[in-house]
Amino acid sequence: MRIPEQHIAALQALGYTEIEARFLYIVATHSGYFVPRQYLAFSGARWGYRTNHFAEKLESRGHVYWREYEGAGGVYHLFSKPLYAQMGRENLRNRRRHSVEFIKTRLLLLDFILANQQYEYLETEQAKIGHFCEQLRLPKTCLPTKAYTGSSGTEPTLRFFVDKYPLYFDSSDATSSPVVTFSYVDPGYAGIAGFANHLNAYDPLFRCLKGFRFVYIANSPAHFKQAEERFSALTKSPLLADNSPEILRYFRLRKAWEMKRYGLFSNGEIEWLNEATRRFHGDHIESLYSAWFSGRAGDDAIRNAFAQRSPEKQIQFATYLLNTGRTWLLLAQNHQKRASAPHFRSKSLSLQTCTEANCMEPNGIRREEKARRDADKFG
Repeated sequence: MRIPEQHIAALQALGYTEIEARFLYIVATHSGYFVPRQYLAFSGARWGYRTNHFAEKLESRGHVYWREYEGAGGVYHLFSKPLYAQMGRENLRNRRRHSVEFIKTRLLLLDFILANQQYEYLETEQAKIGHFCEQLRLPKTCLPTKAYTGSSGTEPTLRFFVDKYPLYFDSSDATSSPVVTFSYVDPGYAGIAGFANHLNAYDPLFRCLKGFRFVYIANSPAHFKQAEERFSALTKSPLLADNSPEILRYFRLRKAWEMKRYGLFSNGEIEWLNEATRRFHGDHIESLYSAWFSGRAGDDAIRNAFAQRSPEKQIQFATYLLNTGRTWLLLAQNHQKRASAPHFRSKSLSLQTCTEANCMEPNGIRREEKARRDADKFG
């Protein structure tokens, strides 16, 4: 992971140490949320003055608020716009409020990032677009896209890679070039259906690449077998299969449409042509279509062209089991050796006034008791 030194210096200017600044950069960029055990694991610190002082700085400067969520325990949300602005990322959606399900997913995602800092991550939407569209010269139509509608009369805003799952280059094999690696974080509540939807959204991009690696990330192996089977059925097998019949169908329908023979089309064929236009593009496709349209290449030539290209595509699938349980166990053992429960948050420090609504204690639970619960749940 390459963190620009100017961003670290900018966060240090807010009063944080270098290791605190690096942690905050990673949280802001990849998650927006963190729990105490993640800072302890990152910094190698133990419960005590150092961790309490970090919490005091975060809260006194109004950079975080702390809340307790059902099923997630005590969580810090790094929400301060001025802090994000120090890194030029004030528009990241990570600083906004989200659902409990989203927060759980982000915490797992952060666990993965912290455990795999050796990778080179494409951290922002701009970085991902730059790699695929500028370096690989792929059209934006093949990128996973979501349209956000604004006020009436305005055009929808298109955003890319909105899932923000880790997308990185793995250079662990020194004998080959870095492999672009996609991922999916299983939060444990959506089942396998969410994974299938994710693969479908990325299908046009996968079809444009000569090869890639995909990692299924979870804190339980419960869905690993199903995930591999679903990946094989929805992604790997179709991409490695001979798709020349679909190419030829696309060529025929495209030719008819360009010749304005609209009466030949059913609604289903129009939808199929629109989807095929997204899937099949690039210089190679255009060259084959031009040769086929002009009669210089027949159907057999098109079939042979794709039969020769199919073996080139390299697709790998892997699962990654997050080892959050062991971290919790070690910290819990350390906690039991102490005379009293450790407090990552200061007892005497209240939350900033700008988030007064979040200072309310649910069910009359005292803040000290909430801190103890947080320590029990997250180490």
